[in-house]
Amino acid sequence: MSHPLSDRINSLPVSQTLAMAAKARELKAEGKDIISLSLGEPDFNTPDFIKNAAIEAINQDYNSYTPVDGYGELKEAICEKFKRDNNLNYAPNQIVVSTGAKQSIANIAQVLLNPGDEVILPAPYWVSYSAIATLCEAKYVEIPSSIDDDFKITPAQLEAAITPKTKMIFFNSPNNPSGSIYSESEYRALAAVLEKHPQIYILSDEIYEHINYGVTPFSFGAIESMFDRTITVNGLAKAYAMTGWRIGFIGAPQWIAKACTKMQGQITSGTNCIAQRAAITAVLASPTKVSYMVEEFKSRRDLVLDLLGKIDGLKLNVPEGAFYVFPDVSSFFGKTISGKQINNATDFSMLILEEANVATVTGDAFGAPNCIRLSYAASELQLREAIKRIEKVLV
Repeated sequence: MSHPLSDRINSLPVSQTLAMAAKARELKAEGKDIISLSLGEPDFNTPDFIKNAAIEAINQDYNSYTPVDGYGELKEAICEKFKRDNNLNYAPNQIVVSTGAKQSIANIAQVLLNPGDEVILPAPYWVSYSAIATLCEAKYVEIPSSIDDDFKITPAQLEAAITPKTKMIFFNSPNNPSGSIYSESEYRALAAVLEKHPQIYILSDEIYEHINYGVTPFSFGAIESMFDRTITVNGLAKAYAMTGWRIGFIGAPQWIAKACTKMQGQITSGTNCIAQRAAITAVLASPTKVSYMVEEFKSRRDLVLDLLGKIDGLKLNVPEGAFYVFPDVSSFFGKTISGKQINNATDFSMLILEEANVATVTGDAFGAPNCIRLSYAASELQLREAIKRIEKVLV
């Protein structure tokens, strides 16, 4: 019997990162020793100074509905953070706090996109970008890149992708899944193209900004000609190990911020009161207070690159941020391994799960069909064992 679900939900793909995590949990429940390198979630605890701020908020009886766009003190703190870290001058009425950066991105898309509009997605891109565009009945247009280009697009590619229907472009640096970071000069070259197309708005997703390895990310909105057309998205999940706290935020032109508040007021209303009070402490703290996590991630990145580099057929680059490696596995396509035909990255990822008991994510989910994503947000012991298993299957 068919069920009368909406075309909207029927057209929506399942998140591949969440699907792989669910598959890994299912296999674990069957008794298999699965090492999951599929989810983008720090394996650290939230820092004590943030937890203590939450406890204080509970003891101070914060328990009521919050303003839809966030507490005033938090919005002021976010303005300070944007100025301190990104050279961006926002006023509190340009800030909207949401239930995670994902809701921030969805709000922006909902208030700017009409059916038939086009959204440019430099690939690889985070899995939910395309789904969010689809929910808005917009068309997403991928600009491919490769590991040879460090997974970055060129101004010429951007110019070629723009049409009269182009309404938005989504940038993400440091990038999930590749870990690549656009330099200031690279962003300025792309901005020079966009200056010729004033109808295009830019969403700059900077959620991984503090997880970088000696290459300081540059905020797209810091380009003077782009500031009034850029919506800067950030949050606390990655750098502060606060994934479950669900705090994201935007800095945007006031008219966009006002529209996002209107949208959010009909969907979730204001974000959790305790998480917001803790977020004030987090965003006002120096990023150096979480540098110990970044140092550990860098050590793990170097370990993973060294171990994977010993496996013939995997093509690697050196990610400058985030906590992923994104190897090109296309040399295995057309081969049969452990009795399984490998035709694409999805086949390869499933081979690794079923034969090595290691969960990864296919690059198809990110618009990069030659690659797979491995998260190194796991212990050194787990990473060594996972790559040892992978090598045993492939060699």
